[in-house]
Amino acid sequence: MQAFALASHPLFIGLLLLLGAALSISFFLVASHPDADSARMQRSDAKGSASESRQLDHRDKNELHGLGPPLPYLPPFAEIENADELIADTLNGNPTVAGIVAQLNKFLKALHDSNLRNAKLKVEPEGLVKAYFDLAKEYLHPLDEPYRGRPIFDIREDDSVFISLAAFREHLLTQTLKSAFDQAENPDKLFIGAVVQNCFGTDGRQCKTGLQVIGKNAAGKDQVKMSDAPPDVNGIEEFCTDPKYEKYCKMGHVRALYLHDTDALGPAVARYYASKLWAGETYFMQMDSHLEFAPKWDTKYIAEVKAAKSFPKSILSSYPPGFQNFGEYTGGSPGTRLCTCQFSTNDVENHIIRINTGGACKGNEPFPTQIAFIAAGFFFARAEFLVDVPFDPFVPWCFMGEEIALSMRAWTMGWDIYAPRQNLIAHQYRPGRLGLPKFWESVGRDSGRPGLNTRVQKHVLRRIKHMVGYTTDTKELIDADGDGIVLEDFEHYTVGTVRPLNEYLELTNINVEEMRCGRMPWCTQGTLP
Repeated sequence: MQAFALASHPLFIGLLLLLGAALSISFFLVASHPDADSARMQRSDAKGSASESRQLDHRDKNELHGLGPPLPYLPPFAEIENADELIADTLNGNPTVAGIVAQLNKFLKALHDSNLRNAKLKVEPEGLVKAYFDLAKEYLHPLDEPYRGRPIFDIREDDSVFISLAAFREHLLTQTLKSAFDQAENPDKLFIGAVVQNCFGTDGRQCKTGLQVIGKNAAGKDQVKMSDAPPDVNGIEEFCTDPKYEKYCKMGHVRALYLHDTDALGPAVARYYASKLWAGETYFMQMDSHLEFAPKWDTKYIAEVKAAKSFPKSILSSYPPGFQNFGEYTGGSPGTRLCTCQFSTNDVENHIIRINTGGACKGNEPFPTQIAFIAAGFFFARAEFLVDVPFDPFVPWCFMGEEIALSMRAWTMGWDIYAPRQNLIAHQYRPGRLGLPKFWESVGRDSGRPGLNTRVQKHVLRRIKHMVGYTTDTKELIDADGDGIVLEDFEHYTVGTVRPLNEYLELTNINVEEMRCGRMPWCTQGTLP
């Protein structure tokens, strides 16, 4: 009764009315605040956000992988939006693949213009070397400098595989890409960095074949001739417009850099370009552009490189077996062992060290065993390799020499090289008489000097020979001969500091002074784990 009397008291009723009015005013103020609509929208969209994030998953992954904004893969030489801004960010330590390619495109445009001027003037080899090195210092040195000693992108631990692929007028590029994706166990984790060096027929030049054998002369020797040819087929276009594979291109799994065939400077520089298309993938694989793959090649190579005693600083490498027709290769043959070398006696190659095979694995070994050399046409390693052994942009026109340079640099940086116990890729080996184009045939075409590449190469090869320790190529002798420019930025692309070079030369039984390669039983017999 007392509680009822209190509730009916006029003073109590007045207090309740005042409290109700205050609450009504507070609710009105909150509801009318400008942030209230935003808060309501966030709550009402909570369910939809999960669905939207799934729809944007590919875009988000691309941005995470350094691909945002998207890198155009078609048409060739496509403009990159906001290129100058992307370049500035990249050179200041905030990289995107689009920014890297935009800087490479600027370099290639300057190189193209320089080559045309120099061809018209028939500039001598020393002048061509200087012209290239000056451009590399202007455009490529600033691209490398911010990232010395660290990866350009964070390395993802998702077992993704990046393939570095340099293709010179390659008619099998489409089939190679299809085989890689078709035979991969995890194609969604496969990424391609392709450097397409084609005759596009868009710059006023007549495309040509390679040197084709057309008969015999009076002395019984082959007669060769170059003929007019149509523009090259663009393997990236064929692959990326195929409904079965176009999704990989749209998702940023295929990254392409284009240049005219007459601006090609050999495989070593092309592989430098290709390495710049890497965007944080776990594994780095370098290969030629005319290969066929065995089923589950990706996961099997990952398992094999992990099985090596030196993992994660282990490298798989070999010369793959040959094949003739696509669609027939299943893999499984014993891997070759790169265990022999020789100092070339060919004047064209200027006594550079050439590596070769020295037997094969048995195929049933309990674990991979070490070999002496890396083959430039195939190796597989964790992507930290790119930090320890960055590709050298200062070796234009070189064909031989890149393999001994890679081998010495990797080993002295603490990496061990292994033969894969079984082959999982096959290579189309091509006799010269087929007349397929070679990069050195394009080098002097504009100036009418067919042997120009040989004349220019001998100057640049001194960079590699100086690293190896040739007595004919000391810094003093190189400077005295007027070739000092070829040692530009040498300290960043020379042998490593983890193990001394003399230990590698002892291990591989290479005598540089006598220009002699000896036998390596540990390598041929596979006794070093």
